[in-house]
Order: sequence, then C-alpha cells, then structure tokens
Amino acid sequence: MTRAYEDFEDGLEIPLGPYTAERDEMIAFAEEFDPQPFHLDDEAGGANELVGGLTASGWHTCSMLMRMMAEGFILDSTSQGSPGVDFVKWRAPVRPGDRLTGTARVLSRRLSAKRPTLGITKMGVALENQNGVTVLETEYTLLLLTREGAAA
Repeated sequence: MTRAYEDFEDGLEIPLGPYTAERDEMIAFAEEFDPQPFHLDDEAGGANELVGGLTASGWHTCSMLMRMMAEGFILDSTSQGSPGVDFVKWRAPVRPGDRLTGTARVLSRRLSAKRPTLGITKMGVALENQNGVTVLETEYTLLLLTREGAAA
C-alpha cells in the first residue's frame, strides 16, 4: 500500500534501518567527494584529535540516511521530493562497522494553499549507532500527494 499525505499524521514515527557503514564504501565515497585525510586513512584519522580514527564523511552519512529513508517509507509513498533541508547536525563520527538505525518523525503538516492535493510535511530524523549514540539529526520538508492527487 502506498502511503499518501493523509497517512503522515502529526507525531507518526517511522523506524529506519539498519544500515552498516562499510569501511570500503566510506573510503570510496571520500575519495570521490570528500577527500579529507581522516575520511581516507586510518592513520590520518587517528592523528586528528577531534575524530580519533577513520570516519565517514558527513555527506556520506547523509547518503546512508537517504537510503534508509527511501527503503523505510519514501519509495512506498506519494513523495514529490523536497524543497530543502532546514538543518543537518553531525553529532558524532560514524566509524567502519557502525550499525545505524533511526527514526523519522512527522513534526507538522499542512495542505498547500495553491495546490490542495499536495501536502507539505515537516520531518525530523535522528540517526543512532549501535551504542545508542546520536550521530546525525536533521529536519526537512517532504512534499506528498494526497490520495485524491495521486489518483488524478
């Protein structure tokens, strides 16, 4: 069953994951998109006092989250995309082998004044590692068709 705007009630919580951060994927992502030494090499990561070892790029963490959200609810919804992200906070490093899980929460929602078959849904997400440490928090807007809009 495809979820429409009506199914995203205020306070709805949707579990995400799990997703395991693989060392080789972390390095490959960093080589292409974020080649800072602590994302590429164990020794360089260990030399960085703030991160203390090899860590995933924050942008890679966002990509892992996007995969988890796609599998968790977006691909089975009337999603029309997003006009943007309000904020992303990287709270703790993601390390090779970390098992990530999360919760997407509907913070608020309303129908578009100009397109009443389009819902505007504010989402909040917290992503944690296997130790219960929050590694990422974000809020963004998700656009969803109503059932009527999806049937048109």
